[in-house]
Order: sequence, then structure tokens, then C-alpha cells
Amino acid sequence: MTKSFISICIFFSIFSSAELLLEITQGSDNPINLGIYEISNQEKEHSLIKNIIQNDLIRTGEIKFIEGIDIVPLPENEEEFNYSGWKLLGLDYVVIPSIKNSDKNSIEYRYRVFDVSRKREVRSSTVFGLSSNLRQVSHYASDGIYEAITGIEGVASTKLLYVNEISLENEKSYRLMVSDVDGYNERTLLKSPEPIISPAWSPKGDMVAYVSFETGIANVYIQDLATGDRESVLEQNTQISSPAWSPDGKYLSLTLYQDGNAEIYLLRLRDKTLTRLTNHYSIDTEAIWSPRGNKILFTSGRSGSPQLYEISLRGLRSKPKRITFEGTYNAKGLYLPDANGNIFVHRAKSGSFHIALKYKRENFIRILTEARLDESPSVAPNGNMVVYAISDDNKAKLAILSLNGARFVLPSSQGVVREPAWSGFVR
Repeated sequence: MTKSFISICIFFSIFSSAELLLEITQGSDNPINLGIYEISNQEKEHSLIKNIIQNDLIRTGEIKFIEGIDIVPLPENEEEFNYSGWKLLGLDYVVIPSIKNSDKNSIEYRYRVFDVSRKREVRSSTVFGLSSNLRQVSHYASDGIYEAITGIEGVASTKLLYVNEISLENEKSYRLMVSDVDGYNERTLLKSPEPIISPAWSPKGDMVAYVSFETGIANVYIQDLATGDRESVLEQNTQISSPAWSPDGKYLSLTLYQDGNAEIYLLRLRDKTLTRLTNHYSIDTEAIWSPRGNKILFTSGRSGSPQLYEISLRGLRSKPKRITFEGTYNAKGLYLPDANGNIFVHRAKSGSFHIALKYKRENFIRILTEARLDESPSVAPNGNMVVYAISDDNKAKLAILSLNGARFVLPSSQGVVREPAWSGFVR
């Protein structure tokens, strides 16, 4: 890739004052009760790690923490664990941690998870990391604990990508941001006086694609996260938007206006070969790949109003199939990771826009959010949570909901935050 400096500044510094701040607005009605033992000889490090793990797991909406479990002492012999005492405290699971400092720069955090009702250990694992980055160590540990309890991979170690719009006097600044899921470690990938929209993660999480208006029209760029190098995907004098990566990372789906109308194209990144996918006088846009990469979901106005359509990539002459029928506006569709349903933006009869879910086995949609203007959903890689943009009190924020009903708000301390994209699993 080549570096581009056209009216653009690329930053990799951390802006701690602009980090997102977690606000819990609703939790689960029937949480799993979990307790973590204290480590007396590692008070400072353990306290920080324990606090981060607790916040990560609370944010799933499925787990409640029970404090004071040290009242049930730990025996030297594991066969003498007091499961009855844990049960009297209402615990479903117990975590016994230990910390080892190999040297002043590294840390080993070992955690063991015990199922109280089955009276047995269900996980023993060690996370290796840097003493200067205890947050990362904590996120990996919380993901392991969550998986041991639920059987589902955790997403605390994944990342969020989003756009921050800041207004200063008569000028606006647009920043492409990346952060941890809890809003910490926020950094700016790109800063521009022109709008940035539609950010998208590559499957490996090492690159991002997005739309920038820096040349006066919409164009799609790919940027390397490690180096900051960026390039335009196509050098054409036409609008290009809505990038989405194929699961194997070899293609981008794009919306092009080559003949004056918005159509879906597939771009092979290796040689920049374009293949036209749709051909209709209506607007076709917002394409997204199915988890297996054999189908494309997109928004089209061919029925007279914006609706979701799906087209197979296996047949040369496959015809789009309409997916949504309820309401006059269904757009910005996504697949759940298991491909058993779709998340999208739905306009209710009241005129409000909500995030909705439709399972393939059901003939109705489920409204997941309640605000007046909810938009730009993105699904966590484990399929259990959705991040989206919300307008509340005339301020745009990011919100996270779990499909079990828990909700969290991540308001920015400055500017307008929108267009979130959830990364894949961080290996």
C-alpha cells in the first residue's frame, strides 16, 4: 500500500479524555451468580484485573457478582473445597485466581473456574501478558471465564470501530476511531475535515475499509492498522460506498454509481476485478456477506420501499429473494454469525427507527430497541450482542444490547459518535 496525505492526518496516539464511558441501563432478570476470590499478596494488580473482569462479565447481561465469598476459606487440599458453603452464598460458579510475575515487565494470570452445583472444576487456564497492559490480560481472562460458564466465546477482547464527529466553532472534524469494547484504549486512526462513513473490519482484524469524501465524492479506502498505510480501492470518477469484506478477505462488496444508478459490485482485491451483482433501476446498496460467503444480503427499493433482499453467489443467474415484509422500511441488514437470522434497522408505525431481529424460522420480527432513532447496527462475533448508534437527548452515542435483554450505553465525552463496527475475534 502507498501512503496518502491528501488533506488527511493519520494519528495513533491515545486520547484518554475522549474515551467512551460505560453506563449500565438494564440487566438480565435471571443472572448467573459468580464470585472471584481475592489474592492477598497481589492486592494492586489483582484489584485492577478483578474489576475489569467483573465489568466485562456484567456487560454480557448474564452474570451477577457475589462479593464477600472469602468468608468461605479455601483449604489446602482441593478435595476439601466447601461447595456447600459456596451454595449457601447463592453462588453458581467460583473463580480462584493467582498471579505470577515472571519479571518486572510480564505477568501470568491463572484462573480456575468451578461449577458449584456439579462440584467440579470446569476450566483452568493461564493468560500471559505485559504488566503495562493489564486490561488486555483481564479481557482475555474474562472471555475464558465466560466461555467456561456459558459454552460461548466471549467478546471482551474484541474491538470497536466507529466515527466521531467533533464540531469546533464553524468547523467540523471527523475521526475514525478504534477502542476496546468497554471504550478504553481509544485511538484515532484517521482525522479528516470531510465526512467518514461505513467503516468495516477485515476478517483478520488487521485492516479496515471505510468511505471518505476527501476528494469531493464518496470513495472507499483500505487502511492497515499497524502501519497506517492506506489506499483507494478503485481510481474511478464515480461514487463508491458501502464496503464489506468477504469472510476469506479476498473480496469487497461495494455500491457503485457507474451508470448513474446504485448497484452492488464485487471487487476482487488481488487484481481489482469488478463483477456486477445487481441490475435494477431501483437503488441497491448496503451489501453484506453471509458467514459462509455464499450469499449477499442488501437493501433495495425495488418493491417500492427499502427492504432486505438476499442473493446467492452460487448461480450465475441467481435472482434476489425478498427477506423482509413487515413495515415500509427495513435496511442496513446483517447476518447473525450462525446465519439463523438477521439484524436490521426497522421503521415502526410511529415513524421511529429501531434495531430489529428476524429469525429464519419465524414469520415475524422482534423489536430490540426503544429509542426514537436507532441506526447502524453491528453484531458481535459470538452473535450474542449488538452495538448500534442511538440519538438520546440530542446527542449521538453508542449503545450495546444483548439478545437476552441487557442494555448498555457508551456515551462519548465529546462529539457525535456513530457508525459502529464490531471486530471479529482477536486471536
